[in-house]
Amino acid sequence: MINESALLESKTLRDGVLERTDVLDRVKALSLLPDGMHVTTAMVAAYFEVGLEAVKSLVKDHRTELETNGYRLLTGEQLRSFKNLSGIQSRTASLALFSRRAVLNLAMLLRNSEVARQVRVYLLDMEYLARTQPVDNFVHTDTVSLDDRIDQRITHKSSASSDVSTSTTPACNDSKAYGTTGPPSESWPPWTP
Repeated sequence: MINESALLESKTLRDGVLERTDVLDRVKALSLLPDGMHVTTAMVAAYFEVGLEAVKSLVKDHRTELETNGYRLLTGEQLRSFKNLSGIQSRTASLALFSRRAVLNLAMLLRNSEVARQVRVYLLDMEYLARTQPVDNFVHTDTVSLDDRIDQRITHKSSASSDVSTSTTPACNDSKAYGTTGPPSESWPPWTP
């Protein structure tokens, strides 16, 4: 089994598990912005129980990797548009946003966070379980060929339809069908042609 510290060092290992963003909520609930997709730097720091500077330092050192996983720094018109759409009331000149994938990426980079360590351990446990499950390589052979099954269905349907054609269908001229006590009267049907 891979040691959780391997995720700290290997970008290839990190890239291999970045789709597993569900792990974040399994370890601890991640609060999102009103858009339901992003978190701010302060929210990331609160999630991992670290200071703002720890997150900012990781962004500085791994910016390209984080940007490929959904980190963005909004300024100018992008920031105004985002504020209007999400309802954020802030006077800041820039806003750093992290997608869930970028937050997971940070979990694999943060060294001094117990929450990040738990995320890494959970990820590796899930990968270990997936790799150690036996694979069913048995070739399942169907004893009845496809042609035989088609023949059986055709035979079954044709015999069912022949049963319908030979059965008697009750006539609709009995008194129960018309709601009367006797046979239909001369005035049936009630409308005149």
